[in-house]
Amino acid sequence: MAQTKSKDNYRTEKDFLGEKKVPEDALYGIHSVRAKQNFPDNSPFSFDWYKSVGLTKLACYMTYDKFKKAIAEKYPDKKLPINIFEQPVIDALIESAEEISGGKHFDHFIVPAVQGGAGTSINMNVNEIIANVALKKLGKHTGDYHTIDPIEHANIYQSTNDIIPTSLKVTIIKLLVELEEKINDLRSDIEKLENNTRNQLRIGYTQMQEAVPSSYAMLFSSYNEALSRDWWRVSKCFERIKVVNLGGSAIGTGMAIPRFFIMEATPTLQKLTNLPITRSENMPDATSNSDTLVEVHAILKSHAVNLEKMVSDIRLLSSDVAENKEVTIPHKQVGSSIMPGKVNPVIPEFVISSSHKIYANDSLVSSLSAQGCLDLNAYLPVIGHAILDSINLLIAANKTLKENFFNGLTIDNQKAENRLFSSPAITTALSPHIGYHKAAELAKEMRTSGLDVFQANEKLQIINTEKLKKVLQPQNLLKMGFTVNDLMDSKNEV
Repeated sequence: MAQTKSKDNYRTEKDFLGEKKVPEDALYGIHSVRAKQNFPDNSPFSFDWYKSVGLTKLACYMTYDKFKKAIAEKYPDKKLPINIFEQPVIDALIESAEEISGGKHFDHFIVPAVQGGAGTSINMNVNEIIANVALKKLGKHTGDYHTIDPIEHANIYQSTNDIIPTSLKVTIIKLLVELEEKINDLRSDIEKLENNTRNQLRIGYTQMQEAVPSSYAMLFSSYNEALSRDWWRVSKCFERIKVVNLGGSAIGTGMAIPRFFIMEATPTLQKLTNLPITRSENMPDATSNSDTLVEVHAILKSHAVNLEKMVSDIRLLSSDVAENKEVTIPHKQVGSSIMPGKVNPVIPEFVISSSHKIYANDSLVSSLSAQGCLDLNAYLPVIGHAILDSINLLIAANKTLKENFFNGLTIDNQKAENRLFSSPAITTALSPHIGYHKAAELAKEMRTSGLDVFQANEKLQIINTEKLKKVLQPQNLLKMGFTVNDLMDSKNEV
């Protein structure tokens, strides 16, 4: 590949397909320009993934440096049959990759998230940035690829098909660590709500109808338990995602790659990232199959389901549709440009919207993973984009639920208790003591006369007043089931 300079602040670069003009000061090159023209999508590529590509290439250059030193030591006086880069070139590549791994030069990454080509455009855009940054470090002009070439040098002993999936997995693991922390932070806050609402009675609902006595602690405990499962499942994702195919080259066979490089690249990346990354024992499998990504995303979807159910519950209980509501959620922003004083449940709406985006991503990840053909999946860039989108949405959802929703949620305990004792649902607790039919008689009286359970019982004289008060104490209503001893005195007191 070559380039020539023009007088209009552009340089002309060539590949075997022809020529393209590239801005003189651009760190990208002809491959990136072609991709930008071929994929006119505006979805931005993941900044985190970009940094991980730089980190993965850094591991490759460091491994190449080790390889150079190892063969120099083993064959000190022999002419080698392979071309070895001069040390200044290696050092410049290492420094350039370090800068990209730190997030520099991202404004020169012009390839969109949605693309064709299995990630070749991602790889080449980064290769061109690395090559041109390295050239500038050596005092050369951008595009002087006779000195440092994006393919011959920046892509040394690499393939798109091992660099891009490996860097994706590095990114996923890093984000999963953050998600794991955010889930546990939210779970901890909900556990506090659970502990603070012990013996605080409420009506339990089935099919949106009043059902049986319950408590807010029991409701929050169900969320706490679900989040605990989510945390555990996410923690298990690392086992699935840690296996990479770095060094596998095009289809996992290691074709045209030194065995030294294959064995050393992954351990070098592991040390750089301090992540539990391991080289696959079956590199063709790790190159061609994406089922582990499908499995991980299914776990993300499960968490989204739990978050949606949780916020939907609280949104309903705190809504103006709920007459004489007991739950109030924090007022976070003005809800209307025309209706004064209106405040909307924007946090639940954000979480529900995010969850449905994740469900859509799950369908995409599953269907495109199944589209892998023979030795490679050409759709990895879009699969990766969807997975990273889902993780970031879940991180954001957990964060805002902790900071803007559950922190500030209030419950009117007296209102909740009065509402329970005024609901025919309370009579379910009496059926072991007075039987179903008498309990139904009491419930009917409450419903028709609008009396609470104590007033209705005083009118009908179905159960001893003191016994009724005892049965309806929170500690008795909320314990798991009843014993024969609980009923021993009922016959004498009814």
